[in-house]
Amino acid sequence: MNSRAWLEMLLLGAIWGGVFLAVALALKEIPVFSLVTMRVGFAAVVLWGYVLFRGQQIPKGWKIWSALIVMGILNNAVPFTLLNFGQTQIESGLTSILNAGTVVFATLISALFLKDERLTPQKLMGVALGMSGVITVIGFQSLQTFDLRSLGQIACIGATIFYALAGVWARKHLKGISPAVSSAGMLTGSTLVMVPITIWLDGWPTWAYTGQTWLSLIYIVIIATVVAYLLYFRVLNSAGASNTLLVTLVVPPIAVSLGALVLAEQLPLRSYLGFALIAMALAVIDGRLWKLARRTFSSARSSSIPR
Repeated sequence: MNSRAWLEMLLLGAIWGGVFLAVALALKEIPVFSLVTMRVGFAAVVLWGYVLFRGQQIPKGWKIWSALIVMGILNNAVPFTLLNFGQTQIESGLTSILNAGTVVFATLISALFLKDERLTPQKLMGVALGMSGVITVIGFQSLQTFDLRSLGQIACIGATIFYALAGVWARKHLKGISPAVSSAGMLTGSTLVMVPITIWLDGWPTWAYTGQTWLSLIYIVIIATVVAYLLYFRVLNSAGASNTLLVTLVVPPIAVSLGALVLAEQLPLRSYLGFALIAMALAVIDGRLWKLARRTFSSARSSSIPR
């Protein structure tokens, strides 16, 4: 990647790292379902404004819109709800570490549904490392006892599985749609699903929030959703899918740091060890470090041979 792509990728990681703190602050006054609905609904409005400003074509036909609605459920409605619920039970930094497991489940699920994403021994090793990292983060004690904290962690893992399914769905059904239109469309789909559920479970919002909550909501909607989606596709186009995965390693350190500084969160050592295993899993799945090590070893070996 060139320097600009690196900076954009790091900026994207910083934005998504900050969203866990913003969500934790917003959840002090806004219920789980209401926060998800506000996020996807307001972001959809802003993105449609961007689409119209750029003169892009709005998709037509039930086939496209049904695909966008399903994408909204898989990529927004369900995972946002699960992560928000998780954050009501566990630390924001821990949520971000568990969310980093997305790449592990994406590798496994892509191999099941996509012919060009077969599960090689290298990827299988990465998946095993990643799974061990997730288990380490949760802790064996949490697997033996079932309480709200355990349920919160399981919810976060469930969100990563839905993100992985969303990636497969997009590959199969959303080809040829511009990033801004697909983002606006899936956010609209998730809004249509979330509005009746939210009214039923949370009722109508009061809107009588503190300034801190409003600032958090603005960050979640404008920065962490609208700007982040546009920046994500920009990085994806310029750096490629494998390079974009590196953002997974940027998010947790920022989220953990912000959680410690602002919310005084303290995570156990196993959380950091688990993240290290997940990072190793990404390196193994990506394969570039392995290839670099092999080339370095081969060069060193050939140079040491007497001539």
